[in-house]
Amino acid sequence: MKARKMRKIINLLSIFFLAISIFSLSLYAQKNSCVECHQELEDELLAPVEAFKIDIHQQFGLSCADCHGGNPAEEDIDLAKDKTFKGAPQRFRIPEFCASCHSDSRYMRRFNPRIRVDQLDIYWTSKHGQLLKKGDTKVALCTDCHAAHGIQAATHPKSWTFPWNIPQTCSRCHSDKDYMKNYRIPTNQWDDYKDSVHAHALFEKKDLSAPVCNDCHGNHGATPPEITSIAFVCRQCHPSAGELFSQSPHKKAFDEMELSECEACHGNHKILPPSDEMLGTGEKAVCIQCHEPDSEPYQIASRIKEKLDAFIKKIRHAESLLEQADRQGVEVSEPKFMLTEANSTLIFVRNLTHSFSLMEIEEKIEEGKKVVAEVTDAGEAALREAKFRKTGLIIATCFIFLLSIALFLKIKQITKETPHESP
Repeated sequence: MKARKMRKIINLLSIFFLAISIFSLSLYAQKNSCVECHQELEDELLAPVEAFKIDIHQQFGLSCADCHGGNPAEEDIDLAKDKTFKGAPQRFRIPEFCASCHSDSRYMRRFNPRIRVDQLDIYWTSKHGQLLKKGDTKVALCTDCHAAHGIQAATHPKSWTFPWNIPQTCSRCHSDKDYMKNYRIPTNQWDDYKDSVHAHALFEKKDLSAPVCNDCHGNHGATPPEITSIAFVCRQCHPSAGELFSQSPHKKAFDEMELSECEACHGNHKILPPSDEMLGTGEKAVCIQCHEPDSEPYQIASRIKEKLDAFIKKIRHAESLLEQADRQGVEVSEPKFMLTEANSTLIFVRNLTHSFSLMEIEEKIEEGKKVVAEVTDAGEAALREAKFRKTGLIIATCFIFLLSIALFLKIKQITKETPHESP
């Protein structure tokens, strides 16, 4: 009896001490003296702790020690900074510091099996990487674009590398005249980009597919595109215009003169919405930058603009007819739908101008004119219908009015002729 009781006591004590051990190990594992210490500090030494609360590394269960080494379970600062402690890396070592994990495919696969692990190799091919190898530590490193602590996924709207934040991220260096003065490159890229059609699509329409800095220059391998590659950069989004240009007479001339295809007419960072005024021989036409008034290309440009303007005028006239008929209550949904085909042809023709083939442009415009002619006929017929209805309404109104007067007079006559009975 006593032995059984003793075993029961021993079992209870074992369970108790086991629970205490597990609890102690849990506390030991969770303890982070790095955070506890830095929370007592101020300014730049406190900032990493506050920023790391939202850091993507923290969300995946990583801690200070995973990057900086040391033993966060020790309270004593000397013991915490054991032989594994790395501290803050020197600036020129940051790319390799980050790559110790991010270039390890086996390690990174634990967190994301699809993540790329070639960022460092690509970085060394960039202008930033090339200059860093030459000892220039002012160039952009991982922490300049992603931050050191408080790093967020590129898909997070507050991330420095989220599409609508990238221009500001790059401009922190590239818009600083003092910082960039030794590199002899412009610092107005951000100011120009803000006025561009791409910025309008990104910031006002919230179109995340609109190109930003890294779409044209690359990200880890950022470098200015060469003259021969600019067209291919633009063709990522504008393939049709690029194909038409490559078949045009300008292709050979541009190659011989070493002109960049798209940039020569549209610019680079300050790409404004294209307009019909860019064609032809007017003051805003880009054609007159190269072609003299007495040259054949100059005359072709003028004819293209004339044909285009005449086509647009016919479309606008047809639209006006349909709008008038619609306001007067005539059903015009079918010709309106037909007009969308004409507008699609107009869009096609505007793009076709990159071929600079007057014959092809004329043929396509003639196709569109046939559709516009049908719409115009339908619009005019609708207006005639509206006029007929209006005339009929006026006649009917007059008839009813005259009938009402006649009826009134007849009633009055009958009333007079009827003798009044005396009471």
